[in-house]
Amino acid sequence: MKTAIFKSMLFFAVVLVCFTACKDRAAEKRIAELESRLAEVEGKKPTTTNVPAPNPTVAAPEEKPEGPLPVIQFETTEHDFGTIKEGDIVEYVYKVKNTGEAPLIIQGAQPSCGCTVPDFTKEPIPVGGTGYVKAKFDSNGKQNVQNKTITVSANTWPKQTVLRFKAMITPKAGSTAPAAH
Repeated sequence: MKTAIFKSMLFFAVVLVCFTACKDRAAEKRIAELESRLAEVEGKKPTTTNVPAPNPTVAAPEEKPEGPLPVIQFETTEHDFGTIKEGDIVEYVYKVKNTGEAPLIIQGAQPSCGCTVPDFTKEPIPVGGTGYVKAKFDSNGKQNVQNKTITVSANTWPKQTVLRFKAMITPKAGSTAPAAH
């Protein structure tokens, strides 16, 4: 009985990840891990169909470049919008400082879902200079606690920094939006 309940819960988790996660390699990897775990619980050996095929275009892990590098320093990498109403659009600006030894170039900012629109300093940030990464979050169709991320890529080491924000969203009267993403 416990095994059947566990299998059902594990299956539900796999389905939930499939439908609620943004499409990225991390989500695909997690799905494969959950499918493998489900096969293990069912007493089956995991097959190669449960594991994503290696991507031939993925190179070996990058090594730290030689020479002077910029260093991206954020005043904070986390923000709490507090309680907002469903449908509100809120913004937060993460302040950036280049504390390294070379100009800082923010190459991109990838949100964890389509409800977040990032913006960032496009020009090189000189040594000692400042810039920003802005997060614009649209809470339309969202309810309860929302945790989102923006992955910032730059010419730093490591190349990526993850910014996080959260909000508690009170639903509109009569709203039937999904609980959390």
